[in-house]
Amino acid sequence: MSENHPFFSRRAQGFVRVGACTPIATAGDPQQNAEAAIALARDADASGIDLLVYPELNISSYAIDDLHLQGGYLAEVEIAIRRICEETAALAPVMLMGAALRHTGRLYNCAIAIHRGRILGAVPKTFLPNYREFYEKRWFAPGAGLTGLTMRAAGQEFPFGTDLLFAADDMEDFVIHAEICEDFWAPTQPSTMGALAGATVLCNLSASNIVIGKSRDRKALCAAQAVRTISAYVFSAAGPGESTNDMAWDGQGLIYELGDLLAESERFEWQAETVHADVDVARVRQERLRVPTFNDAAVQAGHPETRFRRIGFSLGEADATRDDLHRPVRRFPFVPNNPAKLDEDCYEAFNIQVEGLAKRLRATGAKTLVIGISGGLDSTHALIVAAKAMDKLGRPRTDIHGFTMPGFATGDSTKSNAWALMRAVGITAEEIDIRPAAQQMLSDMDHPFAGGEPVYDTAFENVQAGLRTDYLFRLAGQRGGFVLGTGDLSELALGWCTYGVGDQMSHYGVNSGVPKTLIQYLIRWAARTDQLEPEADRILEAILDTEISPELVPVGEDGRMQSTEDRIGPYALHDFFLFWTLRYGLSPSKIAFRAWHAWRDVESGLWPIAFPEEGRPQYDLPTVAKWLRVFLERYFGFAQFKRTAMPNGPKISHGGSLSPRGDWRAPSDGTARPWLDELDRALPEAFRR
Repeated sequence: MSENHPFFSRRAQGFVRVGACTPIATAGDPQQNAEAAIALARDADASGIDLLVYPELNISSYAIDDLHLQGGYLAEVEIAIRRICEETAALAPVMLMGAALRHTGRLYNCAIAIHRGRILGAVPKTFLPNYREFYEKRWFAPGAGLTGLTMRAAGQEFPFGTDLLFAADDMEDFVIHAEICEDFWAPTQPSTMGALAGATVLCNLSASNIVIGKSRDRKALCAAQAVRTISAYVFSAAGPGESTNDMAWDGQGLIYELGDLLAESERFEWQAETVHADVDVARVRQERLRVPTFNDAAVQAGHPETRFRRIGFSLGEADATRDDLHRPVRRFPFVPNNPAKLDEDCYEAFNIQVEGLAKRLRATGAKTLVIGISGGLDSTHALIVAAKAMDKLGRPRTDIHGFTMPGFATGDSTKSNAWALMRAVGITAEEIDIRPAAQQMLSDMDHPFAGGEPVYDTAFENVQAGLRTDYLFRLAGQRGGFVLGTGDLSELALGWCTYGVGDQMSHYGVNSGVPKTLIQYLIRWAARTDQLEPEADRILEAILDTEISPELVPVGEDGRMQSTEDRIGPYALHDFFLFWTLRYGLSPSKIAFRAWHAWRDVESGLWPIAFPEEGRPQYDLPTVAKWLRVFLERYFGFAQFKRTAMPNGPKISHGGSLSPRGDWRAPSDGTARPWLDELDRALPEAFRR
């Protein structure tokens, strides 16, 4: 497989490599500062970094007080800038460096963009802190209102002002905005206007000193700005070497994308450091298209794009030997990798479901809740939710009427698990054998199975699935209750449910917002946090260990039961495809690229899974492409009509809902062809249909 094909290029897929660096600073030595900056630039070039962000005033030094106003010193700063331009002329990264520059008799604290020896422009700091330990107005003039200007320094003339964006000519989504330290803390952050004007990567050159808790504040602000402006945010704070007369420095480097932390530095290290990650600027652009509020804000701000100057630069050709993807790609995007966050998400997801069901019970005045219990994941979790909803309402769990309904392929273990679970939860438990009714219906249909032939077609399966739901609805009517649906978000996405009088239908679909990969963790969380009685925990573990199966087709000659994932593919992959399709609307080729990076190497730490005990499967590109095609055909094709008529159910995840009244609206008679064609055009020829 040749990885020189455009499919494998991170830039072609919309990723740019950005870095935040921490040079060893000085207390006022511009030449030494220049040496440190050049060394980091060379390292960044060797690492394939496209954009490198330095701390505030890294060329001048920050904590030098009145030395900023010494004419001889300022001349040395310009000499250092000229040297940096000369010695980095052959290097690829765009560099945002900090220096004090003179203009029209004033001194400005600037972010200087340098690329291949050329000064692209200088952005002055808008907000100057002049409180507590800060006295910047003593030395610098504010940059607010400076637009449309040019200046001359270090032997070059270049644009100057707060109205500058730096845009790649050969990558349309890579647009840079720079702000400086206090700008980041201001109520009206300059980068907001930069983002509304089209910047996708927002950068902060900071000399933020460190005090207890400030690191957390910086991270919160970076994450919040990246979320609000739908952008990537790169932050670089001054580190060791700055004067510690009255302040100390920790050298914090952070890279965020739409609120996700991609990389952060080791703080308090007495050595130069660069952290980098590949940010998805194409995803940024796509998300802005999907969020009208972003566009409304641009309108209310008077269309900032008309007030900014775009300064162009060319990235040039990427080195294919350094074109691997440098960022964490979560295998389970619906499931947090951090155990503490996973616990928090499970708590919220579970209680959203409980609250939704409790409200529906209050509203309907139902005497009973009727649910089919198969011994599988979905019905197990729905039963746990139902039990807690009854507890919340102060009602006895015996108001839940659970039915196990064995068919032609029901296994002994799942049936026994179903009975054991119903007894442990303390509900009203009953069994209805659907085989006689199914046999009669198949006979009435003149189905070959009724005559003894082993024909296990769709009709054979749907007769059983339909009868189960039919019984549940009639039982609910008989007992003054309503049917609790158990089908999950993943099944709705794939259309893996029987339409109408089948498991697609219920009176309330409590799991309809929960993907299959999250349900497993919700059940584990329920056991770990004692949502049920202790005797139920063993049963839950047994259910978690059971292979996912509809149990509609008898065991084959090889002794294997019917496997859902053998038929439609791994839920781990399908949930990955679903997240990036539903939540972000990414193209199939982009999803394939992400999935390939997430799953191709089971040993790499770049792509962590939620918990090691889940196993570490590996999927190569042909496997990813195969199951992605299945997903696209089902999701954009024939599955939509089932979602158009789906019952009510609560949205659970930030990944989205498939309700036609919520996140997803699409024609029921649509086609998957455009998505399949896009995937095939993008893939190397060997992996096309």
